[in-house]
Amino acid sequence: MHEQIDNFIKYIDNKNLSPNTAKAYRNDLTQFFEYIEETLKIHNLKDIKRTHIRAYLGSLLRYGMSKRTALRKLSSVRSFFKFLCKREILKKDPTLGIPSLKLDKPLPSFLDLFQANKLMSQPSQQNVLGLRDLTILEVLYSTGVRASELVGMNLSDVDFSNQVIKVMGKGKKERIVPFGGKAKDALLKYLSKRNELKPSGDALFLNRRGGRLTARSLGRIVNRYIGMISEMKKKSPHVLRHTFATHLLDRGADLRAVQELLGHASLQSTQIYTHITTERLKKIYKQAHPRA
Repeated sequence: MHEQIDNFIKYIDNKNLSPNTAKAYRNDLTQFFEYIEETLKIHNLKDIKRTHIRAYLGSLLRYGMSKRTALRKLSSVRSFFKFLCKREILKKDPTLGIPSLKLDKPLPSFLDLFQANKLMSQPSQQNVLGLRDLTILEVLYSTGVRASELVGMNLSDVDFSNQVIKVMGKGKKERIVPFGGKAKDALLKYLSKRNELKPSGDALFLNRRGGRLTARSLGRIVNRYIGMISEMKKKSPHVLRHTFATHLLDRGADLRAVQELLGHASLQSTQIYTHITTERLKKIYKQAHPRA
């Protein structure tokens, strides 16, 4: 068996893969065959069945390995047996029919109410760029729009009388989103100073040269302010989108309404936020209930 591992590694070496990739394949296959030989007492490649590979996969998960790592190890085993069948060393691939593990989606990062309020106090209101930054944060949190949607906004998209903004979403689908009083106040203050940036077009949010703000620049702005109030690793404008949805659901908003506000084509995309609220409730329960 171990001779075939060497042959397989030579085979993938010819594909100019990195040394680290070849090393990972060897480690994965060595671990697999240790289980096959020592635990299952199988010493012939032809005796390995699908059930044996499933048992190996189960053992990885039982001992605390993450699904993502176990899935990578399964991929190494699949590649190895595919190689053996290609070389006609085996007639049948025992990995066929083994379903891939369904990875758990990581819960989105979001700010709690205290952090969200603290975030809004970070930008300076003494100059036009500070007012712009405050308006960006307020609009992102108030509407839940994507970064691309925010930088694509034009002056004509803002309807102050109805307190709504027209948004161009994914697939060039338009939607109308409301914005709150705090966002309205910030917009009015920013727009009163916007001409100081010498705008060259109709873009709502401008860079310091008067052109349309890019998504990359927006990311740098938002990341900087989030870094001032939180130590979360994943900082981006999307954090405020997640915060928007989570806070709405926390306060009893209808899931379908949140789906419409976010511009999700599928309700399944919105349901991730119900997991956040459920996890928070469970945490509160464990901390507060005497028999938890």
